[in-house]
Amino acid sequence: MLTCEICGEDIMLEEDMRTHVLLSHLENYMHCPLCPLSGVSYDELCFHISSAHPEKQHGAQHPARFASTSDRSAGMGSKKPQTPQSCPAGDGCRAAPTGASRVTRDSVRPKPNSTPGSGGSSTGEAAPVTSTLTTWSPETRQESVRRCVEDKDGLKAKHSEAKQKRRSSPGEEKLFSCPMCALVCSSCFIMQEHVELHLQQQRAAEGEKRFECPMCPVVCSDSVSLQEHVELHLDHGAAGNSAGSPGSDLKLARQLQQEEEQRRRLEEDQQEREEFKKLQRQFGLDGSGGYSRQMERTMERAVARGLMAPAEFHCKRAEMMESLASGVDDGRTRTQGVVRALYEYYQTECKDSVHVWLSADTDHYCSSAGDKGWGCGYRNLQMLLSSLHTTDAYAPLLQEKAVPSIPRVQSMIEEAWRAGLDPHGASHFNQRLQGTRAWIGATEIYTLLTSLGISARIIDFHKPTGPGDTHPRLFEWVKQYFKSGRSSRLPPRLTHTSLPPLYLQHQGHSRSIVGLEQKQNGSLCLLLLDPGISASDTRRLLSRDAVSPAVRQVRKFAGSLKHKQYQVVSVHGVMSAEEKQMSILNSRTFCAERIP
Repeated sequence: MLTCEICGEDIMLEEDMRTHVLLSHLENYMHCPLCPLSGVSYDELCFHISSAHPEKQHGAQHPARFASTSDRSAGMGSKKPQTPQSCPAGDGCRAAPTGASRVTRDSVRPKPNSTPGSGGSSTGEAAPVTSTLTTWSPETRQESVRRCVEDKDGLKAKHSEAKQKRRSSPGEEKLFSCPMCALVCSSCFIMQEHVELHLQQQRAAEGEKRFECPMCPVVCSDSVSLQEHVELHLDHGAAGNSAGSPGSDLKLARQLQQEEEQRRRLEEDQQEREEFKKLQRQFGLDGSGGYSRQMERTMERAVARGLMAPAEFHCKRAEMMESLASGVDDGRTRTQGVVRALYEYYQTECKDSVHVWLSADTDHYCSSAGDKGWGCGYRNLQMLLSSLHTTDAYAPLLQEKAVPSIPRVQSMIEEAWRAGLDPHGASHFNQRLQGTRAWIGATEIYTLLTSLGISARIIDFHKPTGPGDTHPRLFEWVKQYFKSGRSSRLPPRLTHTSLPPLYLQHQGHSRSIVGLEQKQNGSLCLLLLDPGISASDTRRLLSRDAVSPAVRQVRKFAGSLKHKQYQVVSVHGVMSAEEKQMSILNSRTFCAERIP
């Protein structure tokens, strides 16, 4: 785009600019003969003379005669500058300067009927001309030329100022700058085509990666531009929403977000309910029945498979109901004399053992069809109670004269809860164990023993203390437990103590510690009775021919106990009434003894 330096007009081609300058400014360069006005066209000059110099209009009927900067004087051979005497336009024209000799045209104009030089007049005398001619002296002429030059320079300065004002005026022409390069255009359409070329080149360089707007057909070059574009949609939707537009993009986006959050909450709630039901089934709190109901279902499946006759089913069911009514275990899963069999074995066998400590006589109770998968805690409690029944210090405190059944143990724990023991644990089971398959652990064992007036402790080995996630501190503590109350002199190789067995709990299972063995190299191993081992396998301890492999099943070295946490419940005597009441109060904020 080219701009004329004279008038400020914008022209596209250079040839058109040269034609414009020639036609508009060079060939038609006119100036007023009566005043300093210049730089106008022929029509403008005619209008100027007719309006600004009406009394001299007939003397300037052909303004083209004054196109040149020098004027011709009428009837004289010499060229003289000529200027009007007066100008009604005001400041645009000047009067003749003082000192100029003035001669009227009538005084020099000859008469029509007179000869030259006669000086006479005729009747056909022409009317006098109102205009006058002014003669100039050399000094006056120079002054006039100087003033004309000054006036011309002033007009050029004003013209340049006006031209600059037109260029800088924002309302005259609007320019568009390219956001990707330094190009400036006056046409928005040309600029749009130019920017599209930029975008095409950029897309080709980026491998035609497209980011399409989900609300309109616009395709952005990158993710950031797309995000800004979508935010513009949302802002526009917010403005429309404030103006009462219910179908705005912002409202739609918020609705979609709310639906997504609601769907996510529903999925989380559904998953939580399923996990809770799974935990309820795992811990026997799903309301599917307790010991008696599981026993009946197991026998019904055996009858359906032909493994049990219907008469046998009814006979066993009657025995089970009788046992449940009496509250005493039927003894079908009990194996007596286990600790005595271990004592006899270590007397004659296993000469590589330096020291062996055994607990008081304890019967082994294994799981049955009625508590398979969840009854290990109850079976270990039965083992502990069987040992307490043989000890004179604890036997009077036991309510039952024999080892109670699992439903009776559940009832005894509920009674301890009602007495105020372990309110937090009671709320976990919703104050109810009977008729469920709920698991019990160390705290429930402690609660039942405390309700009977038996002093008990819970020792928590909450983290491994040896290499390979082992618990050597647990083995040392068990050793000190069996050595308690003994003299400091060298103990015998085999010691059968009167101490009750220890209840050992870990994640998912529990067992009973009935002894400890120390090898010649100083390593220790626990002697464990597991309720998960069947009665037939446990009875092999009573047979001299199968006792050795059966003992290997009872031994557990440190490398076999690698659970993250273990808890031990130990019995330490009988409590008085005041100590029992204090223990009940302390169980409200129950804390175990942590090692280390």
